[in-house]
Amino acid sequence: MMDPSKYAPGYFNAPGRPMRWVEKDRIERAPAWCSVDLRDGNQSLIVPMSLEEKLEFYRMLVKAGFKEIEVGFPAASETEYEFLRTLIEQDMIPPDVTVQVLAQCREHIIRKTFEACKGAPSAIIHIYNSVSVAQREQVFRRSRQEIMDIAVEGARLVKGLAAEYEGNFRFEYSPESFTGAEPEYALAVCNAVLDVLEPSEANNVIINLPVTVEMSLPHIYASQVEYMSGNLKYREHVTLSVHPHNDRGTGVADTELALLAGADRVEGTLFGNGERTGNVDIVTLAMNMYSHGVDPRLDFSDMPALVKTYEKCTRMRVHDRSPYAGALVFAAFSGSHQDAIAKGMKWREEKGLHQWTVPYIPIDPRDISRTYDADVIRVNSQSGKGGVGYLLEQSYGYVLPPKMREHLSYLCKSVSDHEHRELRATDVLEIFQAHYFNHTDPISLCDMRFLQQQGGVTGEIVFARDGERTSVQTQGNGSLDAVSNALKSYTGTDYKLRVYTEHSMQGAGSGATAAAYIGLEDPQGQLHWGAGTDTDIIRASAHALLSAYDNMIRK
Repeated sequence: MMDPSKYAPGYFNAPGRPMRWVEKDRIERAPAWCSVDLRDGNQSLIVPMSLEEKLEFYRMLVKAGFKEIEVGFPAASETEYEFLRTLIEQDMIPPDVTVQVLAQCREHIIRKTFEACKGAPSAIIHIYNSVSVAQREQVFRRSRQEIMDIAVEGARLVKGLAAEYEGNFRFEYSPESFTGAEPEYALAVCNAVLDVLEPSEANNVIINLPVTVEMSLPHIYASQVEYMSGNLKYREHVTLSVHPHNDRGTGVADTELALLAGADRVEGTLFGNGERTGNVDIVTLAMNMYSHGVDPRLDFSDMPALVKTYEKCTRMRVHDRSPYAGALVFAAFSGSHQDAIAKGMKWREEKGLHQWTVPYIPIDPRDISRTYDADVIRVNSQSGKGGVGYLLEQSYGYVLPPKMREHLSYLCKSVSDHEHRELRATDVLEIFQAHYFNHTDPISLCDMRFLQQQGGVTGEIVFARDGERTSVQTQGNGSLDAVSNALKSYTGTDYKLRVYTEHSMQGAGSGATAAAYIGLEDPQGQLHWGAGTDTDIIRASAHALLSAYDNMIRK
């Protein structure tokens, strides 16, 4: 049995609540963004990125518009160190981009971090130490003053070294485990650090408030942020940053409320990659702003390319239901949803509307290079298997095997190319049916009878050709295998049944229509496809088999 009595809230309420952020109803402008994919995200991967993968990911982040990128923990490993040196020595840091590096408040780590940053056109030295009650008592076993001293000494060291090393440096301090510390204590530590770093108009300092572990409802964190924002020294010269994780699944909510509460900057990752349940998802945050008419100052207009590079470099997968980026987030399987969307698209076209108001879809999929149904997915000579297969599935319910989708896409491309026109959903359906669907010439199936026996089935299959019927006795390990063996015997043709899939298309129970797809491999190793439908799955499969056979002998 689960025992909730062993848990108690580990967070602290900010003094002076209630807070003013609750009066705001929208985020008016985008924060400064800092990607921590190459540090926080990378350290959480089962297989951390190689140097080449980190470079490819870095280039993607720059292209997307990130102006601050945490590139690693250069004192932690040679790969991290080498990556930063590569960026600096190969002049890969654009003038408007600042790299950020992380270092614990420990002297040898800070010194090696400055060595790694030597010559950087612009770098943020991000130091941290943990200030939470649990860390102070259980890990470090030090007093509040001793923990504060660690932070202050770290600040003194980075300030001194910045004057010694070549480079343009900016400072950031994070009271790690901020959400598990007393707000007034976290404030005292941050103000002590600021007294050392002396923020000014020419020396803007970042104070970052990490949700190292989510411990509260989002509004509690927002109140903590507003308390810090209202009480930090040198506030006009301090950038207040947040770095939420997602342990409670509310990282996005934490961040959005924190922005209402006074935060100026967000650290996060693409698609929320990070330790445990991950960091806050910057893609979701930015697109949420975009959907409210706020320019996020990040370019996610080619979301499929972003997903592809992310998955390639991290070996992670963007979930099909991941907001905005998932493969199925614009797909409505409900007929009523599809009807409403189609009518909404038509209404928008009729009225010549610029404003997006289509039911069920928060943004125009085309804004991020995505498509939806027949009104959005357009098929021409440049189209691929994904669009054709998705269109058939959404519009008509056919779920083709991947290789069959690829074969159909080439047929569609050929028609579009030769006729120099765009193909609609009805055109794709017509091509699909003409090439694969329920072929009965020259051979048709008249009757089938099966007897289930131990280890398989026996049966009688009646074929017809040119009006002449022939009965074939057969057996197999299943009904479809028995039909296939009968067809081989009847025609004297050899092949291998390589692909078989089937699904219910509509209705339920005995009246449901079943669709089946079959791929036959001929002796030369080429696949030939067929499809069939029937209220009986065995007959649907037999129709698909005969259709595939017909395509094979025609070749």
